[in-house]
Amino acid sequence: MIRVVRRVVVAPAVVLLAVLLWLTLPWWLVVAAAVSLRLPGRWRALRLAWVVVLYLSIEALMLAVLLGLWLASGFGRRLRTPYFEGIHYDLVQGVMWVFFREAKRVLKLSIETDGPTPDAHPGRPILVACRHAGPGDSFTLVHALMHWYGREPRVVLKDTLAWDPMIDVVLRRIPARFISPSPGAGEDLESQIATLASDLDENDAFVIFPEGGNFTPARRQRAIDRLRRIGMERMAQRAEAMTNVLAPRPGGFLAALDAAPEADVVLVAHTGLDHLLTVGDLWRELPMDKRIVMRWWTVPRDEIPAGREERIEWLFDWWQRIDDWIEAYAAAPADPSATSPK
Repeated sequence: MIRVVRRVVVAPAVVLLAVLLWLTLPWWLVVAAAVSLRLPGRWRALRLAWVVVLYLSIEALMLAVLLGLWLASGFGRRLRTPYFEGIHYDLVQGVMWVFFREAKRVLKLSIETDGPTPDAHPGRPILVACRHAGPGDSFTLVHALMHWYGREPRVVLKDTLAWDPMIDVVLRRIPARFISPSPGAGEDLESQIATLASDLDENDAFVIFPEGGNFTPARRQRAIDRLRRIGMERMAQRAEAMTNVLAPRPGGFLAALDAAPEADVVLVAHTGLDHLLTVGDLWRELPMDKRIVMRWWTVPRDEIPAGREERIEWLFDWWQRIDDWIEAYAAAPADPSATSPK
């Protein structure tokens, strides 16, 4: 029923909103320019207005294209064939390219990489485990994997993101999985993740965020309290020592490791979006003028422990290393050796 509401009510409403926005665009631009004159920063409201117009326009156009592909595939009968999956991956990559190109231009956003990158694994699938901090980091990671490194991501993400109609439609046509943390939702989370991580090929990248949500101080404390409730006092103490990340929830990541025994592991940390936790934070930071640095580490499969408890310890060790990197990066000057992919 909820999916029907999203497809029949929310998706048409987004298209209608985009059309109305373009019909009244001159008025909105005048208002945004006038408001910008009274705000600190360089044309804050005007730049934000353009980002909103761009996103809604992309959303509406994509929904129209996706409807056309559904018709062309025989009313959805052939959508899961490699041909149509490839088309949808190309669409996602194109959307990401346009949006990030404009974000760099309008919001003065730069993205740099540090350390080995996924192109160090030619011909091998990879499991990518990334920290989760602030809105936009999952989009940045997917953009990096697709545009710079030629990977086809399989992403695990929360079902709340399915309320965005474009994300809802396109990610149900390529290998991805919306998961619900609530119990009784059918297949358990680890089984869903294992299914998605199975049968990876040489250009696939399975993407998971082991923390389970964006970092906030309140979520960090809840994660520590949860570890104590289930009797993992030592892990709770380790989580308390990490001040920039949440304690990882190992179940999904371990399920992916078991389902993809041929895959190497890539761990990713980033900084630059850490403090954008609320709408107020986003507004205060615009225009962003942000420098996002993504740090990549690669771990060959034969260096990963075999036992479950050893793998949990290994994952916590890596999360401690990620926490240390974030702390050190915040205190260090800019690294001139970091690269900025084109």
